[in-house]
Amino acid sequence: MDAAALKAREDDAGLSAPLAALWWDFKGDWQRAHEFAQSVETEEGAWVHAYLHRKEGDLSNADYWYRRAGKRRPTYPLDTEWADIVTTLF
Repeated sequence: MDAAALKAREDDAGLSAPLAALWWDFKGDWQRAHEFAQSVETEEGAWVHAYLHRKEGDLSNADYWYRRAGKRRPTYPLDTEWADIVTTLF
């Protein structure tokens, strides 16, 4: 499944918590997305958490979560990162 398929889903049923977080983010519910991301204690969850804080504009918090994910904050657009995360997690 790719980013387009995730966007086309009717709900988050059956998705892992990191992918559900990205689905909620796409639907415009940052808070719900953040709740899902916070519930995951893995590098994947940390990556989604970092992305969400980057989107929020809280870059120091984002950088903390990128480090937890073993990544650096990207300089490319948020929508590109969103698609990259989805592609990696599927």
